[in-house]
Amino acid sequence: MNETLQNTQAEIIEGLRETLRKPVTLDGSTHIVRDLQLDSLAVMDFIMSLEDRFDVVIPLDRVAEVETLADLARVVDQLRGRT
Repeated sequence: MNETLQNTQAEIIEGLRETLRKPVTLDGSTHIVRDLQLDSLAVMDFIMSLEDRFDVVIPLDRVAEVETLADLARVVDQLRGRT
């Protein structure tokens, strides 16, 4: 994983920790729905917060591709034109 992708992932993890407000171990392999037990509304709220944080629009078809935090970091970087 390159440094830019690592930085994006770290920012996503920081944002998720703020959203969850409970102690949880997070890394690239964390499965957003299964491991964090987020329902679809919570996922969409988090996606909207990431769109604001990274100044991107994440299309719903791209959201459907995302399972892990690493997947999400790759999508955000692609939308930012970094990969």
